[in-house]
Amino acid sequence: MIMVCMVSYEHRASIYKLELRALARVSVRDPAGNVMSVLLPNMADFDTIYELEDEDDEHVVSEEHLPRYCPEPVVMRGAGHITVFGLSNRFDTEFPSVLTGKVAPEEFKTSICRVNACLKKNLPVNVKWLLCGCLCCCCTVGCSLWPVICLNKRTRRSIQKLLEWENNRLYHKLGLHWKLSKRKCESSNMMEYVILIEFLPKYPIFRPD
Repeated sequence: MIMVCMVSYEHRASIYKLELRALARVSVRDPAGNVMSVLLPNMADFDTIYELEDEDDEHVVSEEHLPRYCPEPVVMRGAGHITVFGLSNRFDTEFPSVLTGKVAPEEFKTSICRVNACLKKNLPVNVKWLLCGCLCCCCTVGCSLWPVICLNKRTRRSIQKLLEWENNRLYHKLGLHWKLSKRKCESSNMMEYVILIEFLPKYPIFRPD
């Protein structure tokens, strides 16, 4: 009687192991649509989700290599009659046709007028110091030109801060960026300071998030 019980117990244990193996075998469908049977190593991995690698993932392009559409920047050159170290005393308020649909002409004119007001306040003082420096240049061995150089640098810094304030206030929201840049003159090889209006790049969307 004891031997019969032991045999029946071993028979049930073997059947139970076969059932566990059957439960541990799951079916997985690959990207081509074929059904494959996967045997899990143990029951602890039964709830684990396995992902099959897709060949299309190798062709995914990172955002850094995506083509970006960015038009040429708009160059606003000086239109004044006085230029000190490449910085003109005013910029033209005429609205460029390239910015049509990007910014209102009134906002553009207001920004240019703020820059011209800053130049009108600081540049006449620079001109006076430049004349004094040129008259005393021979006596001071060129040291009399340092004040006008420092004043001109301060004027450029004031305009750069003003343009940065305009960018944060409005133009960054419209996809534009204003900055003071040094460019070569069209009529000569001398350098001049211009207002450069750049278009912020736009990334094309090829796939959803």
